[in-house]
Amino acid sequence: MASATGVLVHLCGREEWFRARDRGGIDPEPPGSEFIHLSAPEQVHLPANRLYRGRDDLVLLRIDPALLDSPVRWEPGVATDPDSMLFPHLYGPLPVSAVVGVTAYPPGPDGTFGPVSGAAT
Repeated sequence: MASATGVLVHLCGREEWFRARDRGGIDPEPPGSEFIHLSAPEQVHLPANRLYRGRDDLVLLRIDPALLDSPVRWEPGVATDPDSMLFPHLYGPLPVSAVVGVTAYPPGPDGTFGPVSGAAT
């Protein structure tokens, strides 16, 4: 399975991205976790609204899967996600070198996040 655009995204706070650039990447969190949560651009609004509603410091890291050193597995999300929707999980660190773009992801006036097209990330 792949995203409609071939691009994957990771959602994080601006400060987390700045720290990741300094360290060279992002490790799975919390410590002991096996993977990093990713999304296809067209589905990232689902975890954004579930976990970060109203936060105004979020950025989308646009990731080229061909630049990843660790495997990506498409697996079920949570029970409230649409039936049979799978999300990409990166089983290893996310190297900064795989991030090909970064864009702000502000919420709307009501604090919710809208869908993102692959071209917009």
